[in-house]
Amino acid sequence: MDRNAVADSLLVRDYINGNEVALEFLIKRHQQKIYSFIYSKIQDRDSTEDIFQDTFIKVIKTLKKGNYNEEGKFLPWVMRIAHNLIIDFFRKNNRMPKFNSSEDFDIFSVICDGSLNAENRIIKDQILEDVKLLIEELPEEQKEVLKMRIYNDMSFNEISENTGVSINTALGRMRYALINLRKIVEKNNIILVN
Repeated sequence: MDRNAVADSLLVRDYINGNEVALEFLIKRHQQKIYSFIYSKIQDRDSTEDIFQDTFIKVIKTLKKGNYNEEGKFLPWVMRIAHNLIIDFFRKNNRMPKFNSSEDFDIFSVICDGSLNAENRIIKDQILEDVKLLIEELPEEQKEVLKMRIYNDMSFNEISENTGVSINTALGRMRYALINLRKIVEKNNIILVN
């Protein structure tokens, strides 16, 4: 049987049913993409190796416990595990990328990606939907300013005119909207990176 033609879901099923070789094929099939993803965030070979190995240890444990929900999305699932481990790595080393404090956090920076293949596009679409749902949890005034700024690409001067508040108030509402979004993301352990 040509293992390259076998769907991930069948290899996962085979592994769960005791065929250790099936996992080997899954790892070989996706190792380059997963390793490259981790390295692109970490920029250190040794740490990338560690996180790559930890990712598959977590995959194995989850599969052996029977906690994997088969939806035919093995690779996105593994990528999310890798992403969580990357976040853990940065937290442990006190060096979260892109932002150092709530003021520097930009939730929309996590959904910017110029080159998207079909798989990444699906993940990005899901992330955009997740972000829209998160925004709905914000207080009305913060939600209004954030939507005007991000989705309508309005300047803070335009937002000020449209809402009837000062520019400083609009800036403050935007700042608190981003801080609150970050809290919601962290509280619910939501992953917003593909």
